[in-house]
Parts: sequence; C-alpha cells; structure tokens
Amino acid sequence: MATIRITKQFSFETGHALFGYDGKCKNVHGHSYKLGVTVQGEPIEDEDNVKLGMVIDFGDLKKIVKQEIVDKFDHATVFNKNTPHIELAEELQKRGHNIILVEYQPTSENMIQDFAERIKRRLPGHIKLFSLKLQETETSYAEWFASDNP
Repeated sequence: MATIRITKQFSFETGHALFGYDGKCKNVHGHSYKLGVTVQGEPIEDEDNVKLGMVIDFGDLKKIVKQEIVDKFDHATVFNKNTPHIELAEELQKRGHNIILVEYQPTSENMIQDFAERIKRRLPGHIKLFSLKLQETETSYAEWFASDNP
C-alpha cells in the first residue's frame, strides 16, 4: 500500500511579546495564526474497519490538535517565563487573563517546535507527523519537517 500524506488546517488567535527584542514585537500584540498539520501513513486496508481507506480520520486529527494546541493557545497570551515578562504575566493572570508561560522566546520558530512535540506525543503509532506550517501573518510563516528533525 502507498504512503499518503493528509493535511488539516486550523486557526487561532494568540498574543505574545518578545522580551529583549529590538523591534515592535517587544510589545504585547497578537496574531491570527494558521496552522497546517500534515501527517503520513498507509490507508487502512481492513475491510471490517469503519475507517477503511483512511490514513487517520480527519476528526481524530482535529481532536488531537484542538486539545493540544487550539484550545490552549486560542485567545491566550504567551510569555517566556524566564524573563521579566513573568511579572506582567502574573498580573494579567490575577486579572483573569489566559496566560501561557513557556521555557522559550515565543517566536513562530520556537512555537512550531513546541507544537510538533505536543502533536507527536498524541498520534497513533502507525501515523507519523510529516510537517507543520505556522503562519503568523499573511506573508510570514515557519515550517517544521520531520525529516529535518530526526
């Protein structure tokens, strides 16, 4: 049987700030992120399986990505907890804001690596994460490929 890649796209709104950055992104701001998730595997051949012919049910992939990424990051603000932004984060949390504290500078490049690890942990063993595309703006995006990250 052939190896097939399938892709599902997601969107979410997330704020962040880049501590120590020398441009506008040092300020708290947000993006309408678009995330493309591509997985690969062989379509199911078992004729008794209700998912016959599928690599993975798009609904199952959606559930994983929603739980690991979209539901957590949508309308949240991401800060590097190893910077003075921790004080701002704590104040915003006290005021009821949805804050995510991470161990990294919340750039698209670092976020996409985090997302890859979260998704890989949840995929069934016969399905491999092939690539991610995280679009921050209409003209700017980061890509992650499994082949580049053995």
